[in-house]
Amino acid sequence: MKILSDILLESYRNQPGIDFQSALRQLDETFVRSDSFNFYTSVAVITSSKIEGEPMEIDSYVKHKIQQIEYLPELTHKPNDLFRAYIYAKENRLSSSHFSQSHRLLAEHLLPEHSRGIYRQNPMVVLEHKSGRIQFEAASAHLVQEEMDKLWEDIDELLRRELSMEEIFYYASFIHLLFVCIHPFNDGNGRAGRLLEKWFLSDKLGPMAWYIQSEQYYYQHVAEYYLNLNRLGMFYEQLDFTKAEPFLMMLREVLRGQDQVN
Repeated sequence: MKILSDILLESYRNQPGIDFQSALRQLDETFVRSDSFNFYTSVAVITSSKIEGEPMEIDSYVKHKIQQIEYLPELTHKPNDLFRAYIYAKENRLSSSHFSQSHRLLAEHLLPEHSRGIYRQNPMVVLEHKSGRIQFEAASAHLVQEEMDKLWEDIDELLRRELSMEEIFYYASFIHLLFVCIHPFNDGNGRAGRLLEKWFLSDKLGPMAWYIQSEQYYYQHVAEYYLNLNRLGMFYEQLDFTKAEPFLMMLREVLRGQDQVN
């Protein structure tokens, strides 16, 4: 592996047990209605968007998508762009080129056309949207292409491998974490990183992965989400990934919660 690390994998495996197979089986049995994907994707899209400061309420956006209720365009444009990216991801296998296209879709009302799906050429400081506090300094511009090339080489290798259930969730979380730390685009990185995580899961687990309510969990635990990102350090070149376990465990907790609910 070029950039993803298995340094925490053994510890991850030894955490208090969760029956991955049972939880996923219940997901598959629960979400069988023809409109389930649109409903749960609507929730995923608006909660992911609200992490980034979008003002539209969750129930209003769900009504917009499921009941076709109209709202002001300035409220719906960016979430709808992200919804289109999720539809595109569901219909295409995960690859670097397909992911770039998904960013072009989700960034339609975020960035000028020449910046969509294109890696940045400038420094990037990541701010927490509510407080405006600096969260961390992302990868230097001269490193972005190299780091993303390594990440995609690792993702491609993982997609070819037979992985255990623990490995699938571990690496999905690590991909999300590393992507956000690199922050390769001028905007839309948080939305794209959460989509990338779920897209990887769907390629390894099948369509049921789209019903894992990870975005909603991250939104409900947004302070913890940013705190766990901050544990690694302030500067990309000095990040300590031995401190990443609390972030990696968040996706696992999503599945544990759904197992308990179901």
